[in-house]
Amino acid sequence: MPPPHYDFLIKLLLIGDSGVGKSCLLLRFCDDAWTPSFITTIGIDFKIRTIELDGKRIKLQIWDTAGQERFRTITTAYYRGAMGILLVYDVTDERSFNNIRSWHANIEQHASEGVNKILIGNKSDWTDKRAVTEEQGREFANELGVKFMETSAKVNEGVEEAFFTLARDCKTRLIDSQADAAGSPGGPYNPDGSVKVTQPTTQAQGMCCS
Repeated sequence: MPPPHYDFLIKLLLIGDSGVGKSCLLLRFCDDAWTPSFITTIGIDFKIRTIELDGKRIKLQIWDTAGQERFRTITTAYYRGAMGILLVYDVTDERSFNNIRSWHANIEQHASEGVNKILIGNKSDWTDKRAVTEEQGREFANELGVKFMETSAKVNEGVEEAFFTLARDCKTRLIDSQADAAGSPGGPYNPDGSVKVTQPTTQAQGMCCS
């Protein structure tokens, strides 16, 4: 069996209210595309992109979750396997910003301990409709103890940096823990050094801008 064409396989998860642009961020990052259409993600969708990071080839498996309450039992099943989580709100929607606290509580309850997180304020290009300042976002991120960035999937501002920043944090943590797991046959690493990822059994497909 040939070795994989990557050094690390990292699973990222997008969470946040419906309509904040999670699917648009994913579409922009993986396909360099954007659509004004709003089509609610049904359950879970995902895309894959392989990147070069600090001399390593990183395969990113990025899961996009539905924001609606009725899909919450499906989406929380994916928290446990995530290595990095993007908490996304809409800078023009104060309610989506206030709900981040609830999403963060879900991470604390369902995700693996030590998972890397970043707070994302999306739709930063929509200056005339802005309801949440960049300073508010930064202060809240400091309170949660996570990194913070503003992005615009529409004009492609900050999107690459956001995903690369989180991927780099995940890679650093995995490398730091690799020595601890090296002698364990049940550890999280394959013999070739790539990272094992356990897939959730529940899977539903959706599309576009949740």
